Amino acid sequence: MFCIQCEQTINSKTKTGCSFAKGMCGKTAEVSDLQDVLVYSLHGLSELAALAWNQGIIDVEINRWAPQAFFATLTNVNFDPERIFQLAMQAEDYKSRLKSQLAGDIVFGQAAQLTLPNDPQALQHLAPELAVNRGKDQLDEDIISLRLLCLYGLKGAAAYLEHARVLGQTNDDIDLQYHRIMAWLGSDPTDATELFDQAMQIGLMNYQIMAMLDNGETQTFGHPTPSSVNTKPVKGKCILVSGHDLHDLEQILIQTQGTGINVYTNGEMLPAHAYPELNKYPHLVGNYGSAWQNQQHEFANFPGAIVMTSNCLLDPNPGAYAERLFTRSIVAWPGVSHIEGDDFSPVIDTALTLAGFEHDEIEQRLTVGFGRNTLLQAAPEVAKQVKLGNIKHFFLVGGCDGEKAQRSYYHDFACAVPDDALIMTLACGKYRFNHHQFGDIEGIPRLLDVGQCNDAYSAIQLALWLSKEFDCDINQLPLTLVLSWFEQKAIVILLTLFALGVKGIYVGPTAPAFMTHGVLESLIERFDLHLISTPQADLEQIYAA
Repeated sequence: MFCIQCEQTINSKTKTGCSFAKGMCGKTAEVSDLQDVLVYSLHGLSELAALAWNQGIIDVEINRWAPQAFFATLTNVNFDPERIFQLAMQAEDYKSRLKSQLAGDIVFGQAAQLTLPNDPQALQHLAPELAVNRGKDQLDEDIISLRLLCLYGLKGAAAYLEHARVLGQTNDDIDLQYHRIMAWLGSDPTDATELFDQAMQIGLMNYQIMAMLDNGETQTFGHPTPSSVNTKPVKGKCILVSGHDLHDLEQILIQTQGTGINVYTNGEMLPAHAYPELNKYPHLVGNYGSAWQNQQHEFANFPGAIVMTSNCLLDPNPGAYAERLFTRSIVAWPGVSHIEGDDFSPVIDTALTLAGFEHDEIEQRLTVGFGRNTLLQAAPEVAKQVKLGNIKHFFLVGGCDGEKAQRSYYHDFACAVPDDALIMTLACGKYRFNHHQFGDIEGIPRLLDVGQCNDAYSAIQLALWLSKEFDCDINQLPLTLVLSWFEQKAIVILLTLFALGVKGIYVGPTAPAFMTHGVLESLIERFDLHLISTPQADLEQIYAA
């Protein structure tokens, strides 16, 4: 295996990338190799889909399925070799379907030409030549790094595209752009300028996708409004819902009405409490636990059924909760029950057999719900306080969380921010400091929970409004982004910010292992990118700029 797509990958003086029998995330070499073959097949599928599009053949089923299959290869999503193999075989079936419809004498690229054998072991033998770093011995390391920047960025965009599709949001133009970029990456490009430009196009495309997802969430569940969320257990039987998929949470809430089961969110599902069409269910009683990396301990202590709706899955066996864990959609772990369709009765039946929480704990609350609509409604008052000198700076502090000790930086940074600054936060990085009491500025809360990782879109909308209000470039605003990355969704959000021209971003806790010194220096030069140092030193540098 060779895997280098997330922060937890091996990165030492002697080795960069996971290449043993098992990766740091728990993914086996078998799964990793099958995923590499699947990704290569998806390159070929996108080439054929783009060619078919040119002939007026638009296969909606394939267009919707391809990003979903790509999503299955994200960090901590699908660990089941059988399911990855079946996805690879489905890709081959779709390739054959498109080839049979194409007219004329067409010369296909290698990824489109390749026909995969119908045997898992044979697929694994293909993995070394189809791996994501293929050609590394003949190419400059910066070219491989830029390819991976594009590939992982596109993988993050595919995840958001799938989240949007679940909520009925699709766009043919974006589907075509996705296929063209995926096909182009499968041709193994070697021009650094073209690769960099394509990375920016991926970022711009993802901005459109985040707008689609925002539209899907707000049309379906209403605009988020500031809401108080209990973070302590309530007596009774229970189901815990983790991941990102609000549609699944709604289905569980509907199907558990009248059962006496309380429903809790976990991790990136915390913002669900701010949506009116979800918050209206009285048995959505609170949020349990914190960020994804703590789930083996927190899930082990949760006395009910657990549903993982999207990425951020960890091995359930150390905590001995595999028998009450259920996976969903493209998420999977070998031996764990998988929910097909929208029938969550197996989850409900399991929850009813378990003890649940024996008593209520004293409530501890935090506030969520500062999404796009709320932020823009408050924007005039925010601008007023800026003009009065009461608000001196804005910080966006958040992103993916993880296990590295250096991530204490984000807690320390947020707590060190001066009292005349507002802090926006999003994604699971917020758990580092969201129980801290930050107070307010003239009635405006200093800590504003914007939502999930994709809700960076909401923060961007506020920044764009403020730049118009103050008639200045977005980089002239007293606004600093301090982000933590872990996996591919964070990579594509960074590309989106770059593509929109945002500069001066601070990111950590470490640079991605797939990013060479040359590529990192280029990003630093182009976008004034900063790797985090210490909270005090970074704050001094920010305020001195």
